[in-house]
Amino acid sequence: MQFQGTEAYVATDDLKMAVNAAIVLEKPLLIKGEPGTGKTMLAEQVASSLGLKLIQWHIKSTTKAQQGLYEYDAVSRLRDSQLGDGRVHDIGNYIKKGKLWEAFDSDERVVLLIDEIDKADIEFPNDLLTEIDKMEFFVYETQQVIKAKKRPIVIITSNNEKDLPDAFLRRCFFHYITFPDKETMERIVDVHYPGLRGALVTEALEIFFDVRKVPGLKKRPSTSELIDWIKLLLADDIPDDILRNRDTRKAIPPLHGALLKNEQDVHLLERLAFMTRREG
Repeated sequence: MQFQGTEAYVATDDLKMAVNAAIVLEKPLLIKGEPGTGKTMLAEQVASSLGLKLIQWHIKSTTKAQQGLYEYDAVSRLRDSQLGDGRVHDIGNYIKKGKLWEAFDSDERVVLLIDEIDKADIEFPNDLLTEIDKMEFFVYETQQVIKAKKRPIVIITSNNEKDLPDAFLRRCFFHYITFPDKETMERIVDVHYPGLRGALVTEALEIFFDVRKVPGLKKRPSTSELIDWIKLLLADDIPDDILRNRDTRKAIPPLHGALLKNEQDVHLLERLAFMTRREG
């Protein structure tokens, strides 16, 4: 069982090697990288490539590790007992399975995505150490031990917004997705827009990487934002020469709202353009 990439996802050799190493070692694959570099999509494509079901657990700032195992609805049970509902005699009726339980309970091997783990508090990863190590957990209310029938392929993503605990990192195989170079980016664009005329892609990529190089940007445009920008250029039928011969008096690229997502970065580029005009 090896991941070789898909037609819909441009995977570099080192990324494919990392995925396959994690599968062989039966360790979670921890993927870090800038937002918009395809970390979440990687899990989708691994599942698609290997013909496995994908179970997704998207983490929020309020998410607790327990929610991935199960949640016991004591309030509903109390209410039903007051109403004389016979369901109260089976506590299992009030236990909601989490995403880990769903993955452990599958008769077939699955891909489990734990997305953006760095959004949760620092204790979240530590609270999952035993479950990740032993692929099992205990349900106190029913006195059950839930064990994985088939060990899932676990892919964990992080935008690198906060450090993760060392004890958690030791249990993972780590890979950092570096931002694509121009050659790789051209292949990514070709996946989304096959056969797109070369001049527009070339000029769009030149502008895109120039913007990313501007020092002091609060948020550099990502791969997904480049794809959105090219889509807009095509929809508005922007001629190639507009990109190639941009008026230096214009501060920012056409349809820049797809690339720049805050007013500080827009003002920064405007100031740089103004200074360039004065020097010119």
